[in-house]
Amino acid sequence: MSKKDLLTEEHRAAARIIDDACGDLRPKVALILGSGLGKVSEAVDVIARLNYSDLPGFPELGVGGHSGTLSIVTLDGHPLIVLNGRCHYYEQADAAAMAPIIGALKAAAIETLIITNAAGSLLNQVPGSIMLIKDYLNFTGQSPLFGCPHDQRFVNMANAYNADFRYYLKQIAKQHNITLSQGVYAWMAGPQFETPAEIKAIRQLGADAVGMSTVPETILARYHGMKVAGLSVITNYGAGMDDGGISHDQTLSYAPKAAKDMLQLIAGFLDHYYT
Repeated sequence: MSKKDLLTEEHRAAARIIDDACGDLRPKVALILGSGLGKVSEAVDVIARLNYSDLPGFPELGVGGHSGTLSIVTLDGHPLIVLNGRCHYYEQADAAAMAPIIGALKAAAIETLIITNAAGSLLNQVPGSIMLIKDYLNFTGQSPLFGCPHDQRFVNMANAYNADFRYYLKQIAKQHNITLSQGVYAWMAGPQFETPAEIKAIRQLGADAVGMSTVPETILARYHGMKVAGLSVITNYGAGMDDGGISHDQTLSYAPKAAKDMLQLIAGFLDHYYT
């Protein structure tokens, strides 16, 4: 079975709408914005903007900080698709909720997916900083590939977050004096935050940050043969690691503080990608 056969008519229908909105632009990179990172999309030149509700199969979103829009933009002259919002596993109890979006991006000839999120620090990253994801731990027991009827579901995840991309992002961070740690992201189902005991356990198992997203999109992108880069904005410490409380309001407060650094990393990445 070819990669093309993995796409449904719904994927292709959404891709046709995206292609029409792109006009003469032919973006090869798409960016998923995490909670509170909408300010990144305010610093680009918008060519067209679509609501998820206008695109076949795209999910409804129900989390603050996720507007549910797909924008065709240019950043420093480079074309980019920006997705402001994702559907989390806890919203529909469906790990494949983002499958229509990732499939539509593949059908629209996107080659690379940059995935961002808001995450809790398990080590020394301070709120407002950014962590480059080098690998993940899936603590949910779920996969967006459950029920796939063919052997394409056996996806090799050994290089889930492209090593070359991580190298270039570290170089970009150094050029702009951006503190960019690198670590392992742990996916928890949510929507409740983790207990101190859970944080202690996943720290001992090798996680550096924890959140409630990203891994399903990573799996889906690799399933479709796309390359992936992952960036976590640290918005809090894990439960029991400091005296402060943890809330979604805290996430929405700290994420925008990293927007400038995130924008510089993405702009530098696109400069390299399209060179």
